[in-house]
Amino acid sequence: MDTQTREVNIDWIPASGFQLRKAGVQFDAVRIEGSAGRRVAEMLEEMTGGDPGPIVAEVKGVRAVYFLVRAGSTGYRAWPRGVTVLNSGPNRVSYVPVPALTGGTWPLTWWCPPSSAGRRVHSGLLAGVADAVLVAESAESGGSPE
Repeated sequence: MDTQTREVNIDWIPASGFQLRKAGVQFDAVRIEGSAGRRVAEMLEEMTGGDPGPIVAEVKGVRAVYFLVRAGSTGYRAWPRGVTVLNSGPNRVSYVPVPALTGGTWPLTWWCPPSSAGRRVHSGLLAGVADAVLVAESAESGGSPE
């Protein structure tokens, strides 16, 4: 993490540890578990020159990856099987784990920390990459993509 990233003052990032944030307020999130989530994150990072927007990763358990996208951008989009959309609406509330930028945040870490207050992962680009990775993973395992 560079010096500029540490100086970004973003009110939804906790000062220490990690906290749950209500989806649909500052951002929605797309959650992809395991190696597929990591492949999607790697591809987005490569495609965007290293700044895909904020991405949080679990370092334990199912090792999910959370892609923070613009609030309201997940609801009317078709997402492939293997994606969990975290947003809020009538009769639905989701929470997203958000780690501090520094210090002890185990079991979470920033795959890509936010570079500015308004920066988010582009949901259209994310949907395309997730679809390509998850369909390929399904085909490799002999499963049906639908």
